[in-house]
Amino acid sequence: MIYTDSAPTLEEVWQIVRETEQIIKELLLQSKETDHEFEETKQILKELALQSKETDRKFQETDRKFQETERLMDKRSKEIDKKIGKLGGRIGDFVEGVIAPGIEQLFQERGIEVTSTSRRVKKKNKSIGLEMEIDLLVTNGDCCVLVEVKSSLSVDDVKEHLERMKKFKPLFPEHKDKKIYGAVAGMVIEEGADKYAWRKGFFVIAQKGDLAIILNDYKFKPHIW
Repeated sequence: MIYTDSAPTLEEVWQIVRETEQIIKELLLQSKETDHEFEETKQILKELALQSKETDRKFQETDRKFQETERLMDKRSKEIDKKIGKLGGRIGDFVEGVIAPGIEQLFQERGIEVTSTSRRVKKKNKSIGLEMEIDLLVTNGDCCVLVEVKSSLSVDDVKEHLERMKKFKPLFPEHKDKKIYGAVAGMVIEEGADKYAWRKGFFVIAQKGDLAIILNDYKFKPHIW
């Protein structure tokens, strides 16, 4: 015997049609969602492109500002170097014209009988790891005075000179048996620097007209290093 499938009923045909329509609707809906996602992706890419252009613009602007700042800093550095050069000249004039000529007499009036002045005395000893420079070294047979000269004397300058005083005898053993005094001088003396130097046992030298004077009164007792 031969068996054959019976023909689909009308209801079954309609069921197949409805299912097919549903599948088509779902496919269309998915297609719309895909199109929407695609448009969103395109928009994101456009925004990224705009952001990239803006970043490039900002980078170029930053680079321009950096170059301008670098140019200004270079100009300012040259101006500062020029001013430092002039300032160095002024300090040299101050030492040469005001401080050095009468320095020995100033200390002689305070009972320190110095007779010789040396300028810009430098010493370096690698074996003990010390070095120093003295603006004016005023000496005689049994004492030395170390004079530090500044355009504007500050408390920090006085502190630095204190450290310099400690290094003197190790670097200059030929003076180890002498009395060592200290002095600071300034074209301008910042507020408090003179009193601080005084308390630390330094002579304080200032300019008065064309002359140098010691500001400490005659009751002052200098520290001996």
